[in-house]
Amino acid sequence: MVWTRNAATDTGATIPDWGFSSSPILIDGVLVIALSGRLVGYDAVTGEKKWFTSTGAASYASPHRMGNSVAILNGKGATMVSSLDGKVLWKHHWPDDEMGYLQPVPLDDGGFLITRAGAGGGSGLRRIAAPANGRAEERWTSRGLKPYFSDFVVHKGHAYGFDGTILSCIDLKDGARKWKGGRFGNGQMLLLADQDLLLVTSEEGEVGLVSATPDEFKELARIRVLDDKTWNHPAISGGRLLVRNGVEMVALQLGTIDFGR
Repeated sequence: MVWTRNAATDTGATIPDWGFSSSPILIDGVLVIALSGRLVGYDAVTGEKKWFTSTGAASYASPHRMGNSVAILNGKGATMVSSLDGKVLWKHHWPDDEMGYLQPVPLDDGGFLITRAGAGGGSGLRRIAAPANGRAEERWTSRGLKPYFSDFVVHKGHAYGFDGTILSCIDLKDGARKWKGGRFGNGQMLLLADQDLLLVTSEEGEVGLVSATPDEFKELARIRVLDDKTWNHPAISGGRLLVRNGVEMVALQLGTIDFGR
């Protein structure tokens, strides 16, 4: 072992109901870790604590890299800090009963999409403008897409994701819903951008293909690959689709999967 640290002790963080569930991120030699409303940066070589910043509210979300900065969602909104020294660069205030679960998604105009949703619904998804003077202002808020802990994706001017347990598509211009359909439970998805497709895994262990187009909901295929509750995110590597849950893992060779019903 080269070094070890107890990040909870270092920051005074208490373990929330679902534990410390975020993923760490390495930025220019600094290991950034989120712990329930706190961010801490360590020297990746020595383990020395370089900085510590409170984001103001508890969160299960992971820190997300934006250049040399880190954005994170928390129970009071979104915060961006410098990965070099932990200095707060901007905040967006959006308090809600729900904690932060997902990562802010950057947009081409310098703005962001952030979420505020939970098992019982929540406030939905909000577009914020490019930050200035330490703040980021709201452009619109939509209840047409309320992702809980399932990722959403952005493709050709639209956002696709889970509105509760049903897929939904909204327009990024104004947040208006374009369609809603298909029951996949608390599933996950990947965007196959070159094919305008969503590869969706369902809570029941199915893999499906859905058109990533705003005109209508169109499910192209669905097959079952696992038998138990599946909340884990799928991954693609080396031409294989990897799908897993708490019981088993399956590797599928892309291009040879038979999606026939």
